Amino acid sequence: MKTPRLTSAALLLALGSFAACAADAPGGSGPGSDNPGGDNPGDDDVKVLKLAGKYSLTSKFDLSTNMPGAVGEVSRMFIDMTDDTTDPGKFIAEQVVNALPSGAVRTALNSALPFVSGYLNDYLLQIAPDFVTKVVKVGNVFGDVAKNFGTLSELTVTGSASPYTGSHSVNGVEFKIDGNQIPFMFADYNLANVDVNNVSLGLAQSGKLTIGQHKLPLQYGAVLRIALDEAIIPLVDPNASNLTELLQSLVNCQAVGQAVADQIGFGAGTAETACNAGLALAAQKIYDKLGSIDGSALEFDVTGTASAVDSNNDQTADKINRGGWAGNMSYAGTPAPLSNATFDGSKM
Repeated sequence: MKTPRLTSAALLLALGSFAACAADAPGGSGPGSDNPGGDNPGDDDVKVLKLAGKYSLTSKFDLSTNMPGAVGEVSRMFIDMTDDTTDPGKFIAEQVVNALPSGAVRTALNSALPFVSGYLNDYLLQIAPDFVTKVVKVGNVFGDVAKNFGTLSELTVTGSASPYTGSHSVNGVEFKIDGNQIPFMFADYNLANVDVNNVSLGLAQSGKLTIGQHKLPLQYGAVLRIALDEAIIPLVDPNASNLTELLQSLVNCQAVGQAVADQIGFGAGTAETACNAGLALAAQKIYDKLGSIDGSALEFDVTGTASAVDSNNDQTADKINRGGWAGNMSYAGTPAPLSNATFDGSKM
């Protein structure tokens, strides 16, 4: 009967020693402890989502309902080439007249313009077999550019915690043509980036990203010139690099000169030369109209919201999804609300 008593006494002594050691152990919760509340196992698991570095953004805008007036005028100039009952003969003959010097040939052709226009149309398959279909396509695609207008930009983040400060730099544009997204960088066309500093940025732990109000003024006429020369015209005629080359490739000016001479009795060579010059003048009128757009900047006054995502679990957002721009677009001081303005992005 003595053995159980000794065992019980030894056990009580061991438990007492363990309790004393636990009270004196670093990090304990006993009196004098440096951590009275004890460790919280969840503290090390809290991850703070942050922004850092640069993000590339692709924004898309539908500008078709609020295009500047001059843009609509350019579209109408393409329509004017094909909308008369005697077009394109009338349009072609008018360009010949416009380029002729004063003299007998110009006077005779101007007087016979209705007859010459009809005559040219009678020989359309010889003179300009693809003119109508290709010019109409240029006009239609040109109009679609405004419906599918995109900007390429970089968002640079400074600061170590929300709210951040950043800069937003638009460095290119993107057009959707025939279902293809085609990017063009400003640097390739000697156009300056549009840089805006001190843009406020906020990031909630839910991942909601907010981009503060800022203004982005664009040279819209220069941008549309890029679209016309670099995207639309090569689509219609891969051998043409500008509107003059396209029009002159669509019209057989030698045949036009002969047709004019047949109607007025002289001037075949002069009319041929004037035909080529006149088509170049018509192209230049369109380019001049595009250039006139940049008399005022097309300005986007925007704020943005999006969802920031940390896809690789490094506590830094690397994707920007489901972004939307709100605000106004203004031209020559006349604002109009943006519609269907979206953006997405990724860390660079």
